[in-house]
Amino acid sequence: MTQLTQTPDKGGTDTADRPRGQGSSTSGRMLPLLIKILALAVVDALAVYAVLVLIGAKAWVVAGVVVVVTAIVNWIYFSRRALPAKYLAPGVIFLCLFQVFVLVYTGYVAFTNYGTGHNGNKDQAISALSAAALQRVPDSPTFPVSVVTRSEELGLLVTAPGGDALLGTSESALEPVEATFEAGKAVATPGWQTLQFAQILDRTDEVAQLSVPFSDDPNEGALRTPDGSNGYLYISTLHYDEVADTLTDESTGKVYRDTGEGAFTADDGEQLMPGWQVTVGLDNFARAVTDARLAQPLLYVTAWTFGFALLSVATTFALGLFLAIVFNHPAMRGRKLYRALLIIPYAVPSFLSALVWAGMMNESFGFLNQVVFGGAMIPWLSDPWMAKLSVLLVNLWLGFPYMFLVCTGALQAIPDELTEAGTVDGASGWSIFRFIKLPLVLVSVAPLLIASFAFNFNNFNIVYMLTGGGPRDPSAPIPVGHTDLLISMVYKVAFTGQVRDYGLASAYSIIIFVVVAIISVIAFRRTKSLEELN
Repeated sequence: MTQLTQTPDKGGTDTADRPRGQGSSTSGRMLPLLIKILALAVVDALAVYAVLVLIGAKAWVVAGVVVVVTAIVNWIYFSRRALPAKYLAPGVIFLCLFQVFVLVYTGYVAFTNYGTGHNGNKDQAISALSAAALQRVPDSPTFPVSVVTRSEELGLLVTAPGGDALLGTSESALEPVEATFEAGKAVATPGWQTLQFAQILDRTDEVAQLSVPFSDDPNEGALRTPDGSNGYLYISTLHYDEVADTLTDESTGKVYRDTGEGAFTADDGEQLMPGWQVTVGLDNFARAVTDARLAQPLLYVTAWTFGFALLSVATTFALGLFLAIVFNHPAMRGRKLYRALLIIPYAVPSFLSALVWAGMMNESFGFLNQVVFGGAMIPWLSDPWMAKLSVLLVNLWLGFPYMFLVCTGALQAIPDELTEAGTVDGASGWSIFRFIKLPLVLVSVAPLLIASFAFNFNNFNIVYMLTGGGPRDPSAPIPVGHTDLLISMVYKVAFTGQVRDYGLASAYSIIIFVVVAIISVIAFRRTKSLEELN
């Protein structure tokens, strides 16, 4: 009988003692680790890039937040003890980014004068005002210049009288740089591309409007070029006195002072624009409810918003409940097919459906007028009351499938014994529905009805896509229409028209939030009385 022997491997380990699958197990553990390291490397690289950009923009606070969040994310995913945090971290980050930050920033803007004419800080306003009042100095020397560009930013490469090369942009004053000279003129500098004559012609307006400050002091003037080859000195007629904090129009002698309202104001009330952002306290909230110009449109827009939300909830719930009862009857054939078809309006994105309905309701060429009503000219979207009716009808089309689904589920959850007991007691079908089914359905769907009210209170899509808030109210001082909800009015105050008032719009947003929150709290407390039915 031959004796079997075991030969040790080169590393001195007995191959018979090696656990089976050890190599595959190790590789199986390494793959997730490599994926995690690569994912964190991408996150860290993006964070480093973001920090560099933010530091360049002098956004120190945001850069610090990015650094702290990145460090926390790395600790979470490299730690073995933070298993729950690994699942919660992505959701929390996106929640803070898209919800918490938006709420905090909206709250901040509501207490400022941020809007048209008040977009930047005070230094930017002074520079803009000085640049707008620039006039060419009659006897100014001629400076040879070359127009250069970097990342779509224009600059002037200037040859000083002493032969040095200076470079500046509209945002930065002239500074000495290294340059290449031809015939005593600086024609190129590292990191910038010199525009040729044909390129200058293509960007004539930009070149003509380019104004490069001589220094950080706006009173020393700026250099401008009308042709891209010669520059001339321009001095502003507005002189800024840093000690007195005033702007003086040297052509008229009028003095403008900082009155704390975010703009330089003369004694006669004239203001220079642009101004700058300042904190105004509760002024925006006071304007929102006391401004005589806004009072009338705000009143009927608020009334229509409440009416629209209530009618939308009532009509969609009524139709959805009716269809749920019909298709829940055991004698109904093809219930699955009908239920699937009824979900179609709910499956199509609401903004697409609203656009389709807007075309169908066109007064001259719409499908409803031309086909359904035989060429009638029904002003679905141009008459104030018909437009309101159209919005309610389209919203009913979009909303009833949701109510149909939840009511179907609530009805199927009601025990059959209750209906049978009512029938045995001699109750009619209406009595069974009113005193048994409806209360039990409300127990289940009451929170959803409250949520539906809150949604329709801020249903921006249906109004904006179907009517645009119109027809326009010509008597209103702001661009508001007869079908505008509060949320669409806020949008128009903030983003449409010649004057955009982000501070006032943010104040309106907070007021809307408070109103919806109060109504929701009251409604939820009232629904507690339904819990006794369980």
